[in-house]
Formats: sequence, structure tokens, C-alpha cells
Amino acid sequence: MLSFDYFEWLGSTLNLLSFWFSVTAMQWLNTLLTDPNSIAHIVLVYMAIISIGLGIGRIKFFGISLGSIVVLFVGLAFSYFGVRVNMDVLAFAKDFGLIIFIFFIGLQVGPSFFSSFKSVGVVLNSLMVFGWALSIVITISAFFLFSDTVSLPEILGIHYGAITNTPGLGATQEALNQLNYQGNDIAAAYACAYPLGLTAIIGVSIFLRWIFKIDMAEEDRHWDVEEREISQAPVSFHIYITNHLLDGVTITQSHERIPRPFICSRVMHAGEIISPLPETVLHVGDTIRVVSTPEHKRDIIAAFGKEDERINLETAHTPLVRAKFLVSLSSLSGRTIDSLSLAATDGVNITRVFRAGTELFPHPNLHIQVGDVLQCVGPENAVKRLEGRLGNQAKHLDQPNIAAIFMGMTLGIIFGSLPLAIPGMPTPIKLGMAGGPLIIAILLGRYGASLHLSTYMTPSSNLMSREIGISLFLASVGLSAGDTFVNALITGNGLLFALIGCCITIVPQLVVGIIARVFCKLNYHSIVGLLIGLGTNSPILAYASTLSEKNAAPVAYSTVYPLAMFLRIITGQLILLAMWSYVF
Repeated sequence: MLSFDYFEWLGSTLNLLSFWFSVTAMQWLNTLLTDPNSIAHIVLVYMAIISIGLGIGRIKFFGISLGSIVVLFVGLAFSYFGVRVNMDVLAFAKDFGLIIFIFFIGLQVGPSFFSSFKSVGVVLNSLMVFGWALSIVITISAFFLFSDTVSLPEILGIHYGAITNTPGLGATQEALNQLNYQGNDIAAAYACAYPLGLTAIIGVSIFLRWIFKIDMAEEDRHWDVEEREISQAPVSFHIYITNHLLDGVTITQSHERIPRPFICSRVMHAGEIISPLPETVLHVGDTIRVVSTPEHKRDIIAAFGKEDERINLETAHTPLVRAKFLVSLSSLSGRTIDSLSLAATDGVNITRVFRAGTELFPHPNLHIQVGDVLQCVGPENAVKRLEGRLGNQAKHLDQPNIAAIFMGMTLGIIFGSLPLAIPGMPTPIKLGMAGGPLIIAILLGRYGASLHLSTYMTPSSNLMSREIGISLFLASVGLSAGDTFVNALITGNGLLFALIGCCITIVPQLVVGIIARVFCKLNYHSIVGLLIGLGTNSPILAYASTLSEKNAAPVAYSTVYPLAMFLRIITGQLILLAMWSYVF
């Protein structure tokens, strides 16, 4: 008779389960740590690189923190020590991260981009073109100097690594394919020059800060003054009416006789202060408070009479109140100031519009955007009614219009992918995954409201989106270039490639930076943005943001970046066209 030993069976079962779990656990752990096609592995690698890089990047060395740029070097280290991820996923994460970063930069600077271009944009772009031409001269000179060891395609790879321009590298590779080039892959030269090219701007900016003894607080103050001048921020002043030709005319008629943009926010007649309506009659001896742009102040004063600096109707005893309200109702997006008819119905005048850190004059045809802050003056009850019409509910803006944002990204990708055929070029030119989204984002940031497309985001949401995008991009670049970079440095001409790349990067930036400061008297933050745009070093904007809370660097960067990207993309093809027959 067979007997059943329960405890023996239980022990065997437990041993079997233990063995099975240990094998399964090892397989799971092996897949998690080594399988490049495992989603869990890919996510783990990216999260580890980004968390370590951002953690180290917050540490200050000599008062300077490198920020998210450290993610690149952590990615290089991971790649060198054998960490691999699926190349298709890596390429997607790299392009997607760059698109997110660039797009939200464009949304941030869009409102002030065009006003900046009108004022200092010519100077900035002229300096950029000079730096671009200088980098070409250095590239060609380096080729002739090292022609025995460095081929023409390799010098172009170095050039694009030095200026961190991947779209230009891709365009050059396509051109080489059309020319049936069979030599060494230029990606290795690109990888050797890329890390130093990416970070050289940091060294140049620190050097410029040192030699010119830059006071960052003073630069911020100067930027505030320059920004008001650039954007034509409104100014308020008081006028004592002495022009008899304007005696007895209404506010509306005064606008017809004085062809300058201005708003009459207060009128003092016979000692009484009122908020004027369009039909309010003006008289000689009245004092009016006027809001206009600085460039028209003198003409307006001369037309009415003389400036009265003895009184301030804003602080004088008056039944009028001033308030700021947030535009939070999506139904108002795209409406013009004039269409609100506030002065005609309630006697309320909008005297200023604040948008994305920029102060704007409220022209009658100015389109309102969700997220704008309107400064209003008028009777207390009327001003309170206006608050309800505008919304003034910050919580309504906590959730951004994701549909409009992704539609903008879609348009940017399509625009960046459009081939631009130029006679004589071996391959069509494309703005790429950076240039296209940037241009579309700038246009949406500036004109989205008139198209009833609200792309407003809170500053914190915009910052978080940019940080996520740039972290994905840098981690991907590091994972793709680490092995090639180290091997080229150790066994090949990598060191020579890196040194040539440093010259291509540093010399133009240093020369342009000195000219911009000494001769053009540009703000330090604007110079940093100019140099980042010159080198199309989009990731370094993350470093620039640590220098100041002002938008000076992003505005300058966005002013020169579109033209710089176009010129950088065609550089390789221009050099190939000019020198191919000579070399080959």
C-alpha cells in the first residue's frame, strides 16, 4: 500500500516553484536590462539617463549649473558601456523630443518675435550671416590644411557636428548619395565634433561674461528698457488742451483730426474727472490723460496743446478705478479691441494689453488672445461688469488646447518636410524637424487668435513641455553617438575631428560675440541667444534659461534661427557644388 507523504510533496513543490520563479525572474531581469526591443528596457534606459543627467545638471560648479545638457553626456556614457535601444524607437524619440522643444519655444517667443525683428532683427541677422560666412571660410581652410587626412565629405561632417545641425547633415548625405559617393561615412566625423560643438557656446558665453565684466542684474534691467522700446509698450501722459481748433470736438472727432493711435482714459473738465465716452466733448482748458506709444507721444501733445506734468489724474481723487483682468473665455479669442465696444457702452477704456510678458498698445484692430491681461479704466460698476465679460478665471486656463497644439505641430512637420528645389542644387532643401515647427509655432503665437486657434499655455506647462522634449532629444543623441564617438577618438582621427570642430564652433561665435558687444552694444542675453541661433544649438537654450528669467535669449535666438537654419542646410550642398569637381 502506497503512503502519501504530504510534507515531502510540499517541499518538492516549493523547490520546483522556487526554481521556476528564479528562472522566470532572471529571464525578466535579463529582458529588462539587456533587450533593446523591450519597451520596458527602452523606458528604463531613458528614465535612468534623464533622471541622472538632470540631477547632476542641477549641481552648481563655480556658481554655474549646466542644466539638461548633462543628459547628453550621461547618454554617451550609457552607449559606450553597451546599453542599446531599438534604433527606430531612438530615432523617433530624438525627432519627437526636438519637435516638442522647438515648438514650445516658438509659442513662447511668438508674440514678441516680429516686433523684435523690426527693431534689432536686421542687426542680429546681419551678425548671424557674418558668423555663418566665417564658419564656411574656416571649414574650407581646414580642409585644405588637412586634405591629406581629412576628405571633403568628412570636413562637412565635422562642420555639421560643430554647429550641431542634423538636418544639414541629412541634406548633405542625400547630396553625396546623388553624387555616388562611396567613401567613409561622415556620421563618425559628425559624432566626434558634435558634443564639443554643442557645449562650446557655454564656454564662449562664460568667456564673454568674464572679459566684459557682465553684471547680470544690470543686463536684466537694460533688457526691460529695450523690450519696452521694441514692443512700443504704451506710455501714459497728461495734456493741457490749448488748441482752439479742438475746442468743442468729441473724442471720436479728435481721432479723425489727429491721425495717431491714442486712448483718452480720463478727462478733467471744470475740476470734475470722468471716464470719457466716444461722444464726450473736449474743451480748451481741459486736462486729459492719454495712453499711446512712445513714438507718437510728441505729435499728440503738439496737436492738443502742451504736456501737463503738474497733475496726475490716475492718483487724483476720482470715481474711476483701474483694474487688470485675465481673458479666460475662449469665445473672445480672435475678437478685436474695437469689437468689444467698451467705451461706447460702459465708459470703460482698455489702456494696455499684457501678452506673454510683452506690453502692447491696445489698437482698435488688435486681436485678443486667451491668456491676455487687459488693463482697464472706468467707473467702478462698469469695470466690475467687464470682469464677467472677460472671464478672469485663471483655472479655466489650467488645461491647454491640446488639439490646437498638436495641429500646429502637424503643420510644422509638413512645412519642414516640403522640398525646396533650387537651381543647381543636387537635392531639394528642407527646413527639417526643427525649422518647420519653429516657424509655424511663431506664427501661431502671433496670429493664432485671429484664426480662432488658442495655443495658450501657462508658463509652467510650457516650461515642463520644453524640458521633456529637450531631455528626450539629448538622451537619444547620446545613445546614438557614444560608441562611435569614443572609438573615433581612441583609434581614428577623432581627436583631429574634434579640434577642427572646436575651431569651426568657437572662432565665429567669439568674433560675433565681441562685435555684438563692442560695436553693436547688444544686451548680453541677446548675444547668447544670437550665438545659439548662429550655431543652431537649440538644446543650449536650456542653459540660457538658467542665466535669466527674461525672454531675451529666446527672442534673439528665434529672430535669427529661421534664416540660420536655411543657410546651414544649404552650406554643405554649396561647398559640394563649388569644390566637388576640384576634389574629385
